[in-house]
Parts: sequence; structure tokens; C-alpha cells
Amino acid sequence: MARRGGRIDLASLAGSVGDNSSVDNKPATEPSKNPSVNTLANASTYMDGQLLADVPLGELIGNPRNPRRRIGDLSDLSTIAERQLQPGVAVTRSTWLKIFPADEKLIGAARYIVVNGNRRLAASKEFGRIGMDVVVRDSIATSSESILEAAIIENIGRSDFDVLEEAEAVHALVAECGSADAAAQRLGRSKGWVSQRRALLKLSPELQEKLRGGELAIRLARSLAQVPLEGQVKAWRAAQERAEKHSAEEGSTETDPPTEISSSSTLVTAKAVRSLRSLRKVGVNPEVLASALREIYSAEEQRSLRDALEQ
Repeated sequence: MARRGGRIDLASLAGSVGDNSSVDNKPATEPSKNPSVNTLANASTYMDGQLLADVPLGELIGNPRNPRRRIGDLSDLSTIAERQLQPGVAVTRSTWLKIFPADEKLIGAARYIVVNGNRRLAASKEFGRIGMDVVVRDSIATSSESILEAAIIENIGRSDFDVLEEAEAVHALVAECGSADAAAQRLGRSKGWVSQRRALLKLSPELQEKLRGGELAIRLARSLAQVPLEGQVKAWRAAQERAEKHSAEEGSTETDPPTEISSSSTLVTAKAVRSLRSLRKVGVNPEVLASALREIYSAEEQRSLRDALEQ
């Protein structure tokens, strides 16, 4: 079902068969042997939402358009060898090829493409499972935008999802949708969040690696992305020096935040921080501050603020 802002909740799609109960040992429903039943006109009605249990792994393939290039550690899914608690979400080969005809060689002989559940598919192979349960949802494959959107939504918020892969995926969705506004609406995010993610792609290769490795905080990375490419590393080192100085001078309430980069926008940030510290000193609690912000910010600006606070 679609959530507010057009976001597709794939978990709820799979949840139609029960999130907390095993779907193993349910009989697989095979497509009709009658060719008239499986025509393009009737395929969506017949297949959409259908649970297929223990589909042989050879008939499944992970989403070749998945923005996630690294599957990561699968040890948390090792129990899938005995029991799969939640099915993946897949689309049929014919539906996929109508959108991506150039992918025919990539998907080989696979009958279904897993859009949600690529880690479960990898774990099934890793830990010796013979088949995997999937819910067929051709209705989510209406366009290249919907496929990319589904893949991004599956991974957004995962601690092991590379933030730069996420940024590349968001950038690709903007290109598919034609604008950042349209992409933000499809993802149920603010335009500011979309812009912040895309900005990370402007970082120098050296800083991208530091961001990927956890040496560079995403908040600072967004500021560094505003600096000309040739000056980013120097600005990062200067920020590190300020951070060390700030740590040494801990206790001074007027010290500027260590993550600021010299620019007009960060001067405004410094003034805002001092103002907020003053409010805190006089006892203004978060609820009162939130009420005041709702009075002066639009709904879109409030979403941007929420996204920024989550970082």
C-alpha cells in the first residue's frame, strides 16, 4: 500500500502473508497450465500478491538494478537455513523485461527477479537453503522509477547500507523522475534530504573513502561538499584541528562547533548555535521550542528539519 507522500511500504506487501509467522511448508501455487489464463491481460490479476513457497534458487535472481553493491555480513540471517519468517517480494520475468528489455542476458533463465529481499536471497545461497519463499508483486513494477524507488526504500536506514551507494541511488532516481521534488515525493522524504544525499557525490575520492570508512561524519561531509573540490581535503584537516582544539577547551560555551567550514552559511550556523544555547540556559525545553518552530516553519521545512536531526 502507498504511504503518505507516495512511498511504497514493501514490508507491508510481504506482510500480507504474516510478518511474524513462518511461511515455510505452504504449498507453492503454480501458474495455470492453460495458456489463456497466463495472457498479459490476465497475468497481473492472477499473479499479483501470490505466495510462491520454496521457489528453487535457480529460478530467482537478485535485482540487477539494486543500488546496493555490497551485501555485507550475512551472519544475522544464518537461521534462514532452517526457517524463513518473511518472504521476499519479486516480479515476474516478463514484467521485468517489459521495463528493462536490455536485462535479458543479465537475468538469464530466472523466472523471478527479487526486488525486496536480496540479502535473504544471498543468505539462502550462503547457508544452503534449497528454495526461497516469495510474494509476486508485478504491481510494483510499473516503471523504471518504481523499481528504483522500491530498491532504495528497502535499504534506506540500514546501518550497513553504504551512504554513498544510497546517494548514487537517490541521484539516479532524481534523473529518472526528472526533478528532486518528484524524487522526494516518491521516497516520502523532504527535498532537503534528497539534496543533502546528492551533495555527498561532490566529495573528492579521498573524502568519499573516509566517509565510507567511518572516519568522516556525514554532517561534516555535507559541509565539505560545498567547498571547491581542490580545497576539500585542506578544509577537512582544518576542521579536525578545530575539533581537537574544541576538545582541549571543553567547558567554554561560546566555542563554535567543530564541524563548521569557513563560509557565510557557517557563520549563520554559529550565530544560531549561540542563540539556541542562550535559550537552553534560560530553561526553554524542547517541547516549547518545537511549538515555536511549528509556528514559523512550513510543513516542508519541518520535514527538512526532522531529516537533518536524524543525521
